Amino acid sequence: MGLRINDTIPNLTVETDEGTFALHDWIGDSWAILFSHPKDFTPVCTTEFGAVAQLADEWEKRGTKVLGISIDGVEEHKKWKTDIEATSGAKAGFPIVADEGLELAKAFDMLPAEAYMPDGRTPADSATVRVVFIVGPDKQLKLSMTYPMNVGRNFAEVLRALDGLQTAARENVATPANWTVGQDVVVPMGVSDEDAIAKYGSIDTKLPYLRMAKLPE
Repeated sequence: MGLRINDTIPNLTVETDEGTFALHDWIGDSWAILFSHPKDFTPVCTTEFGAVAQLADEWEKRGTKVLGISIDGVEEHKKWKTDIEATSGAKAGFPIVADEGLELAKAFDMLPAEAYMPDGRTPADSATVRVVFIVGPDKQLKLSMTYPMNVGRNFAEVLRALDGLQTAARENVATPANWTVGQDVVVPMGVSDEDAIAKYGSIDTKLPYLRMAKLPE
């Protein structure tokens, strides 16, 4: 059984190009994004790592740490970062897990328990290891996205989803389709009209079960 929303993530001790640590200790009181890759020095993954590096200020604003994962070793990760930084124009200032033994990939159900990497492996041997996990300060999984090999991840959407998760947790609301910061939110069904009006000043009732409100600034 794979990780489900609100499951506590495994507290693995991982080796990275920036040292060894337990995942729960590394997350601390922050939000965290773990994004995984099937192999270093691959084209799509290089652009993705560059996109994450370019968003460093945005992650910091949101109190969020980012952690790359790839099944190659520490020295390969260090060399790969040179390419990432050269192509993106941004410093890759986040650690990358060296998941050579597939411990993390298997614990997070990205690969089956019996999986192994053959000699001369290619990205196709670990193609399923292309997932984004967003984890809360409570160490629980809040969101996951899985992508195929040939479609690059949209990290603007990851950032938007993170904003939605943080807003929902902070304000006890939900967010509608395509929501971005500053737009109206959904009033939870368990909140009465009277309580919602008291909190937000007014509500826009689209349907009896769909009520929108603007968050106080």
